[in-house]
Amino acid sequence: MTQRANPLLWRQLLQRSARGNLSLQGQIREMLVSAILDGLIDPGSAVPSGRDMAEHLGVARNTVVLAYRQLTDEGYLLSRQRSGHFVNADFVAGLRAGGRHAGATPTPEPTDWQARLRLHPSRQRSIHKPADWQQFPYPFLYGQFDASLFPTANWRECCLKALSVLDIRDWAPDHINRDDATLVQQIRTRVLPRRGVWAGADEIVVTVGAQHALYLVADLLVSQDTTVALEDPGYPDARNIFAARTPRLLPLAVDGDGLPLDPRLREVDYLYVTPSHQCPTGVTMPLRRREELLRLADQQDLILIEDDFESENRFGGEPIPALKSLDRNHRVIYIGSLSKSWAPGLRLGYIVAPAPIVQEIRALRRLMLRHPSAFIQRAFALFLSLGHHDSQLRRIALAQQQRSQATLRALARHAPQCRVTPVVGGGSCWLRLPDGIDTTELTRRAAEQGVLLEAGDVFFYDQPAPGSFLRLGWQSIPDKSIEPGIALLGAIIEELQRGR
Repeated sequence: MTQRANPLLWRQLLQRSARGNLSLQGQIREMLVSAILDGLIDPGSAVPSGRDMAEHLGVARNTVVLAYRQLTDEGYLLSRQRSGHFVNADFVAGLRAGGRHAGATPTPEPTDWQARLRLHPSRQRSIHKPADWQQFPYPFLYGQFDASLFPTANWRECCLKALSVLDIRDWAPDHINRDDATLVQQIRTRVLPRRGVWAGADEIVVTVGAQHALYLVADLLVSQDTTVALEDPGYPDARNIFAARTPRLLPLAVDGDGLPLDPRLREVDYLYVTPSHQCPTGVTMPLRRREELLRLADQQDLILIEDDFESENRFGGEPIPALKSLDRNHRVIYIGSLSKSWAPGLRLGYIVAPAPIVQEIRALRRLMLRHPSAFIQRAFALFLSLGHHDSQLRRIALAQQQRSQATLRALARHAPQCRVTPVVGGGSCWLRLPDGIDTTELTRRAAEQGVLLEAGDVFFYDQPAPGSFLRLGWQSIPDKSIEPGIALLGAIIEELQRGR
């Protein structure tokens, strides 16, 4: 803080120091002491002159002068003739080294924020990825950015086009609860048809990623009395989102075809499901099971929340249509991502649902953040319309297929004692380790050797997990690093087995 600090800031500081048992002069002294000790005024810097401070605070000049004089006597300030008052740097350094000055006003008891919290999201079990993961030589992580596959030139082109005068006039105003019409049109005509889904513009809403979409749906539809069924193992943050709204969660064990038709589904209101690539096992629900699930939904008045987070990343053959594409009675709320597989930091997703639901989701979204960045929406609409998105998906699918094959070959060679769940696409595989392997210890030892792994425990509803599992991702690891990384993993597993 300098001599030219905003007068409003000084008045706010004075209000914080207001005490019924302190004179105005005493409040000014306490204000300055707090500002000095809290580091708001740098040691050695000047404080406003008595006249300026009096004007800032709306008090008599003599009141400020007397406060400055007492602070000078106590050592907080130094008075320099014809220059003004300055914070005594040596005195402040001594205070900070030796603790609070004896004459300082005692601070009040801190607010007990923990007692005020309705819930504690930080205590939920969630996937953890180190912030510096790119510094590790073998990052077997799912859902991360790969600089070698980012379409820098194409994305830059679209961003520059979105900065044209006419485009700026479209996206710069506050859209309130609307989305970019060109992006919605591109989702309708270019993205959804590939999944066999057809929707009107009033049935689509853009979100800040697929997880934001799920949060909105849960906020709108789930209450304390709602029963929600989930896959087990399943997506941890879906579990956390629903658990924050209802205690009535029903985990259903998945098999080699994803979520089975469990008789208990007759007792639930909503089912969250990832049929295209089940999270985290990667298996795909066959067409027949999807049709049976929809028939059950019709019979039992069940609503399905389909998270199609990785629908585009398939290695071969014709993709199975989305659950939503088979829905004839509006039983499916469909959640998709536009950027997860190549630029998760863009945070673009969408929801497809009946128009009355979308209308309410838009109103709810307005309360949270009004709308996702209109500039990003326009740039991505251009990215879609120019064909860059289609070519990017093909490029990613080829790279992921090559990396998946390299990973599976390396596992067969260096970790044959592990069982891999077969997958036909996606950016990861589900690995079952030999019984008794402590995945916490495994991931710790692996990280010490530069190998980042995702322990499977967090994906299970109950703890401890029924066995030892890893989700092994290949989205962000270079091809040349896969085999040496898997070799290290295999050696650590053998070491842990010998230790048992």
